[in-house]
Amino acid sequence: MVPSSHMNSTIFETPDRFAIQTVALTRQFGRLTAVDHIALKVHYGEIFGLLGANGAGKSTMIKMLTTLLPPTSGSAEVGGFDIVTSPAEVRRRIGYVSQLLSADGALTGFENLQLSARLYGLDKKEGKARISDALNFMGLTDSASKLVRTYSGGMIRRLELAQAMLHRPAILFLDEPTIGLDPVARHTVWDRLLDLRQHYGMTVLITTHDMEEAEMLCDNLAILHTGKVSVTGKPGELRAGLSQDATMDDVFAHYAGEAIHENTMFGDVARIRRTAQRLG
Repeated sequence: MVPSSHMNSTIFETPDRFAIQTVALTRQFGRLTAVDHIALKVHYGEIFGLLGANGAGKSTMIKMLTTLLPPTSGSAEVGGFDIVTSPAEVRRRIGYVSQLLSADGALTGFENLQLSARLYGLDKKEGKARISDALNFMGLTDSASKLVRTYSGGMIRRLELAQAMLHRPAILFLDEPTIGLDPVARHTVWDRLLDLRQHYGMTVLITTHDMEEAEMLCDNLAILHTGKVSVTGKPGELRAGLSQDATMDDVFAHYAGEAIHENTMFGDVARIRRTAQRLG
C-alpha cells in the first residue's frame, strides 16, 4: 500500500535519539510500588513490547507515559518532551488506544472520525483529507458509511487505530490491541501496525499477553516483574538465551515469574470476555 502525501507529510520530525526514554521512573500508591525505578529506551520507528503478568506495572507505565498519571519520582521523555513539565507537548505527539471501546456504535465510521478530527482541532478541509487517508490506510473506505455497531471486532480495532492517527502522532501507545479478536482479525491488525512503522516511521509501544504477537510484531521488548524490568531484548535473542528450543512462552515464564496460563484470574477472564463481547 502506498501512503498518500497528506498523511506522511506531517509526522513529527525530531532529532532526538529516543522516542521514549525513562530514568528511574517510579510510581507508588501508598506503600505499594507499582513501577520501581524503571529505565527504558525506545528508538524512533520501532515496535516495542511491554510484557508482564497482571500487576507487573504495565498499565501504570502506559498511564505515566501518556501523561494520565504523574510519576512519584524519576523522569521520562516522550517525543523529546518531559511528561511532567511539558505534558501538552507530549500529548500532541502521541496517539493512544486503550482496551476500552472508544468508537461510538451509534455513529458511522466516518462520523466517528469526524468527531475525532474536531477534537484534534483540525479544520474542515484538512480533516476531510486525513479522514479519507485513514479510512483507506485501514481498509475501511467501503464501510465508512455503516454504523460501527455493525462492524466486526477487527474493523472496530482498525477504526480506533484510524482515530488515534488522525493528528499524525509520532508515537502510538496500544494497550493489548488484539484482545478478544479472532486469528484473522488479529493478523489484519498486525499488518496495519507493521504498515504504520514501515510507511510512516511511527513508533509503537504495545502491551500484550499474546506471545505470538510479541514475537511477530516487536523489534524489542521488556518483561516486567513486580514493577521492575526483568529483561529487555529482541524476541529471538531472548529465546536463544534460554535454550535452542525455547519458546516465547518459556521466556515469559522465566522472566515474568510465572507461566501465562497461571496468570489469568477470574477478574481477568471476565474483563477479557467483556472486551471480546464489545468487539463482537
